[in-house]
Amino acid sequence: MPKDVHVVSTVEIPDGVEVTIDGSKVRVRGPKGELERDFSHARGVIMRVEDGKFVVEAFFARSRTRALVGTIAAHVRNMILGVTKGFRYKLKVIYSHFPINIKVEGDRVVITNFLGERAPRVARILPGVKVQVKGQDVVVEGIDIEKVAQTAANIERATHISDKDRRKFLDGIYIYQREVVEA
Repeated sequence: MPKDVHVVSTVEIPDGVEVTIDGSKVRVRGPKGELERDFSHARGVIMRVEDGKFVVEAFFARSRTRALVGTIAAHVRNMILGVTKGFRYKLKVIYSHFPINIKVEGDRVVITNFLGERAPRVARILPGVKVQVKGQDVVVEGIDIEKVAQTAANIERATHISDKDRRKFLDGIYIYQREVVEA
């Protein structure tokens, strides 16, 4: 067969992790929890579990389908990492003009006194994500990398300044570290 006719990508499934496929839905269960993702948009892609591996393949694939094979494999790899270890984003609260106060209230992060503003700024916390404030650090943790990253981006975006000189007004909350939780 010519090399472009058959595209395959495999992901190793570690011990203690169970991957099941139901139609176009992939469910990954592990010691930290369970994640499910729907790949119904992936036409022409075959997914299966065999010999402790998750296999994604496509036959007679054009460039978009070839890319989709690798993308699905990467998503499943991240799901496996999430249910075995988890993900953590760290953000730093930086201010030079007015001290920023930050606290978690239910499913939102409330940022007060940002640049001396009276109205609080609010960032949404997605379900399944934990946010902790430790002094000038904000720690965002969870098992779904997309929800953890989006929550961190929501917090960072809540303090975005558009009408002031960024070189002078560095105030804000910024992501400074992304990592896989090892503990």
